[in-house]
Amino acid sequence: MDSRKTRLNLPVGMETSLRLDTITTCFPAMPKTPSPSKTTYSDRFIPCRSSSRLQNFNLVEKSSPAKEGGNEAYSRLLRAELFGPDSVPCSPGGQGSPMSPNKNLFRFKTDHSTPNSPFSGLASSQDGGLLNEVSTPPKAPRKIPKTPHKVLDAPSLQDDFYLNLVDWSSQNVLAVGLGTCVYLWSATTSKVTKLCDLGPRDGVCSVQWTREGSYLSIGTSLGEVQIWDGSRCKRIRNMGGHQTRTGVLAWNSCILSSGSRDKNILQHDIRVPNDFISKFIGHRSEVCGLKWSHDDRELASGGNDNQLLVWNQRSQHPVLKLTEHTAAVKAIAWSPHQHGLLASGGGTADRCIRFWNTANGNMLNSMDTGSQVCNLAWCKNVNELVSTHGYSQNQIMVWKYPSMGKVATLTGHTLRVLYLSMSPDGQTIVTGAGDETLRFWNIFPSTKAQAPVRDSGVWSLGRTHIR
Repeated sequence: MDSRKTRLNLPVGMETSLRLDTITTCFPAMPKTPSPSKTTYSDRFIPCRSSSRLQNFNLVEKSSPAKEGGNEAYSRLLRAELFGPDSVPCSPGGQGSPMSPNKNLFRFKTDHSTPNSPFSGLASSQDGGLLNEVSTPPKAPRKIPKTPHKVLDAPSLQDDFYLNLVDWSSQNVLAVGLGTCVYLWSATTSKVTKLCDLGPRDGVCSVQWTREGSYLSIGTSLGEVQIWDGSRCKRIRNMGGHQTRTGVLAWNSCILSSGSRDKNILQHDIRVPNDFISKFIGHRSEVCGLKWSHDDRELASGGNDNQLLVWNQRSQHPVLKLTEHTAAVKAIAWSPHQHGLLASGGGTADRCIRFWNTANGNMLNSMDTGSQVCNLAWCKNVNELVSTHGYSQNQIMVWKYPSMGKVATLTGHTLRVLYLSMSPDGQTIVTGAGDETLRFWNIFPSTKAQAPVRDSGVWSLGRTHIR
């Protein structure tokens, strides 16, 4: 019997005990088949993983058996979201259901080599229950100096709630009404110029620059409205029409609106010889607040009758009568960020800042400030506004809109902060009070594309007289 037949007739089970060399000795060597000259490729493409980042998600087995214990909660949460709650093991060392995915599937590993990785903010809670929110670096709060960086003496600055005696032009010149005189202070050179003196029988009640900053309008105690060329210090117009003092002015291109104690609002067109072209009648007491919207379509007026009225150019009757305020409305400001958004502030008996949608007359919000609201101004760089106050805290407050969270509260004036104006770059405000001082505050940030117009020498700390 040959060896091949002997091998095949061995009892069952004995084959497993045979050694491989025994089998090879029983069979003759097979001739080696030469490999084909042409290499055959399959349709599988296995990329080189040396430059990939699969190890960040533990899709590649690690050589070390150590686990990323701090990320177990994230792994369980993600597995539950993808494959259902039954796929999550009962404990970090327990076994999941039969349908559980591979333990390395989508298991996150923190990449310490790339601190800017979008996953670097993810962290698991220590109790193993819920995943914490994505943590972002906290934004440093804007630091607003609590003290003014410049103070100017302003002798004879009136302590009168119904007057408007300070305005800052787009050409960086501050106009201030002091008694019977108007002074111009250049924020660029700190030069003080006396523009005019109305004489002993008259007085300055309001000042307002044109938007180009070339001409200054002045309202007087006798009810006149004067137009002055600020660069030449020359009066170019004198217009009448009011019966008594003109306490507030507002420009709309070539149209100048004036409000008076005689309860009327006059529209003056400097292109025509007439003193005024139209009269708005609606208030029952002195008009003390007046502002045109940024698109020059609507005029908001406030009065000592606690009314806030909104007018347009096509009608001599108010299109809106807002009567929620319970005190005089002097503080009025149109938002530069949202069309039709109007802010107004009430006097001592009201103390509220209210926000209005002039498209439908709805009041959007109301905030009790705790003090008489004397002025309001929106920042053009950010969606914030500043308010100045009188009785009883005499403070300056910066608000974030629409949350109305307080950004800063500034104090320093010893009497009501009745006057407010903003610099052309939108970063600095000037406030005036019956304590006969003008104080300059840096409260708003600059825009990225806008460079500051002031230099350090002009704005250094100090105290100088305006005249």
